Amino acid sequence: MTRSRLFKIILLSCWLILLLLLAKRDFFISALDSNEQTALLTAKYQQYYGVYLYNKRIGWVMEDFRPLESGGFNVQQQALLRLKVLKSVQPVQMDLHADLDNGMRLKKFNFTFSSPFYSTKAEGYTENRTVHFSLDTGRTVIKDSITLPDAPLLPLNQRGYLLSKMSEKGDKLKVPFFDPFSLTQRESVITYQGPDKELVGGRVYNLHEFTESHSGMKTRFWLDDAGKIIKEQSPAGFLFEAEPKFKAMDIQDSGDELLAAVAVKYSGHLSSENSPITRYKLDFPAEAEVELNGGRQHFAEGLLTVSKETFPPQTEGAEQCTVEKKYLQGSRYVQVNDSKIIDKAKEIVGNETDPVKQVKLLTDWVYKNLEKRPVIGLPDALTTLENGLGDCNEHAALFAALSRSLGIPTAIAAGVTLQKDTFYYHAWNEVCIQGQWVSLDTTTNQLPADIYHLRFTRADVEGQVAIGALLGKLKIEALQKDR
Repeated sequence: MTRSRLFKIILLSCWLILLLLLAKRDFFISALDSNEQTALLTAKYQQYYGVYLYNKRIGWVMEDFRPLESGGFNVQQQALLRLKVLKSVQPVQMDLHADLDNGMRLKKFNFTFSSPFYSTKAEGYTENRTVHFSLDTGRTVIKDSITLPDAPLLPLNQRGYLLSKMSEKGDKLKVPFFDPFSLTQRESVITYQGPDKELVGGRVYNLHEFTESHSGMKTRFWLDDAGKIIKEQSPAGFLFEAEPKFKAMDIQDSGDELLAAVAVKYSGHLSSENSPITRYKLDFPAEAEVELNGGRQHFAEGLLTVSKETFPPQTEGAEQCTVEKKYLQGSRYVQVNDSKIIDKAKEIVGNETDPVKQVKLLTDWVYKNLEKRPVIGLPDALTTLENGLGDCNEHAALFAALSRSLGIPTAIAAGVTLQKDTFYYHAWNEVCIQGQWVSLDTTTNQLPADIYHLRFTRADVEGQVAIGALLGKLKIEALQKDR
């Protein structure tokens, strides 16, 4: 396999985890009055949805809801997606089981996810407003908890409570929810857009349109007069439509090649790789939550300037880095304090105490010791260390854990990078050495990373979903300066 083709595979698989975060149905959400929702859900039902990507059915979602004789409810949701990755079909399966109390609030859940080379099992329970859970990756078990502003609820196909609370166009409702796939919470703002005639499956429906916004991304969904979801559009081109079972499960194919779907073409002329400064004119949604300033990047009035770095930074005398604690501490998927991570980092650097040389050793080790292979799933450092394979997300998470365990401030950078004539989503790292941030890419063995790495956010894995606001909306114009 040529290096160019391998890099394409790695870049594409980096996109897949982001696409899944955007494509999945939001399982848990809170309403203002759960008793109203309970009144609408007194009988069992089962509903199927066809999942479309750019007008081709690539999967299905099923939801089964049953009241229990002992009180409360049981809900099951299943999903199957078939994604085409460089002419190879990648099946992705998800399965959720949840018990709810009489007010529709979450009591306990278990969730499984599987894809080629990756599978996880998560389970948890709610205590007041706190969800306690564990995640089993097959290599390690991660235990954590999240406290929400309100007890989590399950947004079923029936969301009649929205119609009872939001009657005027422009009405808004802020809702917190817990997602069992990423095991994270976020607050969304739901806005009523008013009545709408919408074509669904060749038939025109009189529906109510809503938008849900979070982290700069918008999802649209339509309810009928009974409050049942008929259609939902998620970022990245995914569409959900209520359908009979036989139709929803009749998967046509795996859709178009995802490599083309996630590409960001640029206009203009690129500066040469050796140019000291390169500039890009960027156009993206104003509400997108991006972090374009910092380190080698400066952004103002739509113009991004990227300065070529040297490693180590050429400064007069070494300085201490003053950084936020998060760049030294662990997180759910960057297990800085795990003994296996600590021991491996010490083994790699040996007796070397100079941070500059330590970074070089870590960069070289991660590049050489991780098999470059697409992994569709949430990457964590410890599982990556145990499995010894991954794409850009796994490389970045593992390097961050190893580097932070040695006391070196390290960020995971996410944005886009250039492959031939197209930009693709990518993840890499930044370290603070001698008072300056310097970028590096362990997937491609670049220290520092080239000037075609454009960072849009600094965040560990669970925080990178904000990049989704750029999908299909980012425009890049290269402004050549070295002609």
